[in-house]
Amino acid sequence: MSMPTIAIVGRPNTGKSTIFNRIAGDRISIVEDTPGVTRDRIYAHAEWLGTTFSLIDTGGIDMGDEPFIKQITQQAEVAIDEADVIVFVVSVKEGITDADDKVAQILYRANKPV
Repeated sequence: MSMPTIAIVGRPNTGKSTIFNRIAGDRISIVEDTPGVTRDRIYAHAEWLGTTFSLIDTGGIDMGDEPFIKQITQQAEVAIDEADVIVFVVSVKEGITDADDKVAQILYRANKPV
């Protein structure tokens, strides 16, 4: 049986890399308040409650026109395709936004546990 894969997905600056680092047990992903710092998929192996799995950190999915947004979103979509399970991260400070709704629509089409 292959190792399950979990992708952490959401819009920019919701804490995806912070959660990734916490679960991975190391500071692998850069954590910044600036959107667009995580651009590519970042992988780690992790264990939680006796289960070992592959974990993917993704850049924030955004529908704007900032530099690299299309490429960052494409990288996140690759992670969604690779994942067995998706962790959808939103900001409790800002609440659910229109951008979160757009990410949710992408995840719904993926037909995977979120």
